[in-house]
Amino acid sequence: MAVARPIATRYARSGDVQIAYQVVGQGSLDLVFVPGFISNLDLHWEDEGYSRLLSRLSAFSRLILFDKRGTGLSDRVDANALPSLETRMDDVRAVMDAAGSSRAAILGASEGAPMAILFAATYPERTRSLVLYAGYAHFHKWVMDPERLQTFIDAAETNWGTGATLQNFAPGRLDDARFAAWWARFERLSASPTAAAALARMNAEIDVRGALASIRAQTLLIHRRNDARVAPEASRYLARNIPDAQLCEISGRDHPIWTGDVNRVADLIEEFLTGTHAPPDTDRVLAALLVTRVSDTARLGDRMWSERSLRFQETLRLLVGRHGGRIADQYGDVVVSRFDGPARAIRCAAALRDAAQGIGIASAQGVHVGEIDARGPPSGLTVRVAVKIAEHAGRGGILASRLVSEIATGSGLHFVDAGRLALDDLEGPLALVEATSEQHLEPACRSRTPAAAEPSALTARENEVVALIADGKSNAAIAIELSLSEHTVKRHVANILTKLDLPSRAAAAAFAVRQIGPDGP
Repeated sequence: MAVARPIATRYARSGDVQIAYQVVGQGSLDLVFVPGFISNLDLHWEDEGYSRLLSRLSAFSRLILFDKRGTGLSDRVDANALPSLETRMDDVRAVMDAAGSSRAAILGASEGAPMAILFAATYPERTRSLVLYAGYAHFHKWVMDPERLQTFIDAAETNWGTGATLQNFAPGRLDDARFAAWWARFERLSASPTAAAALARMNAEIDVRGALASIRAQTLLIHRRNDARVAPEASRYLARNIPDAQLCEISGRDHPIWTGDVNRVADLIEEFLTGTHAPPDTDRVLAALLVTRVSDTARLGDRMWSERSLRFQETLRLLVGRHGGRIADQYGDVVVSRFDGPARAIRCAAALRDAAQGIGIASAQGVHVGEIDARGPPSGLTVRVAVKIAEHAGRGGILASRLVSEIATGSGLHFVDAGRLALDDLEGPLALVEATSEQHLEPACRSRTPAAAEPSALTARENEVVALIADGKSNAAIAIELSLSEHTVKRHVANILTKLDLPSRAAAAAFAVRQIGPDGP
């Protein structure tokens, strides 16, 4: 058995969560390793194959390792509300910032590949090169169909921590008693049984096929010809759809990157990363665009409309910023906002919808994901499609392209089919979805008047909670900040919505913004 190395583990803050990371080696290039299904930074060094892989990679790079939130040494999260790919991209950036890395090669292994794909497309200026090992863009198509997934989840929920999942990942190591014992510890110390099942369900919703064409970094794909978990066709599809990607198929059946011929994998990565490569084209990036239209359907008169419109514009600037976006363009009563991920755009749209209702004007919003120019106001096909979607949305509606729902998988948002939209710019009709945020807090039939809510109805603690909701914090983050249990926070949120006669958290956020004002108290 390999002897654990004295590698220092540090923590990077990403939002309200601490992400464990390690930095190994002194090479001339930074290499960020995005792990697969589960990981544990300490246990990696205890397995001979894993230790050999990391030692080989750190011999020519400054290797940056981390455990994804909810796994390994990083903070645990609510197993019923696991983070989306967007949030995990934020974790990668936080680790890179903490490690002093402005630009790095990204190595995504197995389930780490979809996040690496989305990161490279969204942040080309921070992506030197991209390496995907046993990667895929769509889980059910190339990893497990729904029936096999349920069998895997059932086994994980009953036998997790015993090493029972080894047969799904490395059937060739089943007779290796030492490795099987290590794998059982790896399960137990990487995630709880509930978290493992929830991770499997979240991974099953992954679909990043729409982001592949936006990748500008030079890309190497490595896949074992008889991989037991991810079909080799998954990487062949990636090779066909990522511009100029190189595919190398190697022999072997066991799936983990640290099993089989580890030296062969390390050789391919080293040769690819240490060669001479042209820098990626960072003039275009993948982004989510939110187009917000407001109108005077009540025929308020010029003066009243002008006052309400100005009030909404001030609120819009505040809410866009609070949701991690920025206003990219504005003409008349149409505002185009840019976000790094679609889930943030959708949540911002929900807050803006409720703010408009509270002010007494009508809004319609459209969200789309695609390539835009990194510099200057967005232009081209992506913004034209987003504008058309917003024009198609009805009063108070939030419409999005289906690609938005696919990339926002795991975000907790809810989408329903909303038909198709024919556009001259596209070869075929665009599939649309209607988006809602925090749907479980929004009764189906409810007529409310948010503007009539009175802040005096709230207790001091509830006022603290609603202010933190307006800051975009989750229940878990509020619980940490106020030293409460998450269950107590949920009860406070329910009481706030009942007392203020509001339909959703987004409406509560808009209410708090109106009370505080766009410039603060």
